[in-house]
Amino acid sequence: MNLLLIFPITIPLLTAILSALAWRSLKVQRALGVLGSAGLLAAALALLMNVWRGGIQSVQMGSWPAPFGITLVADLFGAIMVALAALTGFAVLLYSLGSIDERRQSFGYFPLFQVLLMGVCGAFLTGDLFNLYVWFEVLLIASFVLMALGGERGQMEGAVKYVTLNLVSSALFLAGIGILYGKTGTLNMADLAQKLRLEPQSDLVNSTSMLFLIAFGIKAGAFPFFFWLPASYHTPPVAVSAVFAGLLTKVGVYALIRCFTLFFVQDVQFTHTLILALAGLTMVTGVLGAAAQNEIRRILSFHIISQIGYMLMGLGLMTPLALAGSVFYLIHHIIVKTNLFLIGGVVQTLKGSDDLKKIGGLYKAHPLLALLFAIPAFSLAGIPPLSGFFAKLTLIIAGLKIDSYLIVLTALAVGILTLFSMTKIWNEAFWKAQPAGPALDNPAAATVTGGAFRLLLPVILLAAITVLIGAASEPFFALATRAAEQLIHPEEYIRAVLGGKP
Repeated sequence: MNLLLIFPITIPLLTAILSALAWRSLKVQRALGVLGSAGLLAAALALLMNVWRGGIQSVQMGSWPAPFGITLVADLFGAIMVALAALTGFAVLLYSLGSIDERRQSFGYFPLFQVLLMGVCGAFLTGDLFNLYVWFEVLLIASFVLMALGGERGQMEGAVKYVTLNLVSSALFLAGIGILYGKTGTLNMADLAQKLRLEPQSDLVNSTSMLFLIAFGIKAGAFPFFFWLPASYHTPPVAVSAVFAGLLTKVGVYALIRCFTLFFVQDVQFTHTLILALAGLTMVTGVLGAAAQNEIRRILSFHIISQIGYMLMGLGLMTPLALAGSVFYLIHHIIVKTNLFLIGGVVQTLKGSDDLKKIGGLYKAHPLLALLFAIPAFSLAGIPPLSGFFAKLTLIIAGLKIDSYLIVLTALAVGILTLFSMTKIWNEAFWKAQPAGPALDNPAAATVTGGAFRLLLPVILLAAITVLIGAASEPFFALATRAAEQLIHPEEYIRAVLGGKP
């Protein structure tokens, strides 16, 4: 048995159990959280290296042969996503130590955080659709409780909207699973790929693919299913918002890319053209929503939506270069978006608000924070030589190569509007003087040499990675390219799971 495939699930599970057993000691829970998240990161990086060197890995749980048992499988795309989940979890957990109040910690914050990471990693590693549904429900339950933790009115309103739409998504997903099982007699994704590729173009399969597109589109926050996201992501504590922004919508994107490259490929002209249109509309509506906001977390929430459009653009174009661009964009965006939410939290800690009309003077008072904001902000906008530039450039070149000029022009225009939003935050929060009126500054964190400095440690870590991806983009692009090749040519994936069965 390949234990590296098991560890990204068992490590957070055991950490959650031990943290729950240490319910009365927050100090022990914090220590376990750090150790567990560091262990998960180490295991995820080891798995990624193993898949890079040895090819796609799979394991059949309980020794039941595929497609009859539960399969765990890691190709490069899945391993990359697990590594990103572990990195995000580690950085946000470090941030949580200085930002989550003891009241919320005492309600089970640390065990729930580990259950969330377990659900995310399970979704990235599962090899069958029903277990993908199960992992979706695991992370949905954990995320709902984390969003509502504390019981404030705004949180509860956001949590109800969040869970309601996600339950609708899960119901549609389950309906699609039932139809596929009735047609093929299997839910193993590799087996489905084999059987559906032998099917002629089918209205039933196309209709089922639309159920999956809607279900995963809701979870990803794609147009027109995104309205729950900006209504809920700004309501919980910043650490919770950050891990949600970095990971949860990307599970939906991962599921779309996995399903629409592996087995929903009978009518690419229809399905992927529709995905490409939704990608453009997602970009535009998200960035226009961001331009109309005046609170940092609300702006960033709408930008999650617009950036999802870029990831779906590569899937809609459905070429090796375009899929490489989507994978590279996921690598870039998960790190950058998590970091921007964390920085927004530092601003709120220092100023007592993230309303751009009420704050200012941060560049003069906290130049390090200003620099740390500029790195992910300009990367999100696609300014060279940061990671976002290479991610967007790859997608634009992929679009130009197949004469998809409309989506290319849309991507370029949205990039300019993204720069406008980031510049708006810079001008209002960092460059202009503090507005006249009652001081909003938090006396307990008046300088980043005190309590707020420990909040900057994970911010510095993620900013350094963003610079590294931009400065040494070639190995990351090579990783994304090889992952895309496995996605668009799934024969190796099918052999790894089914053992070379015809």
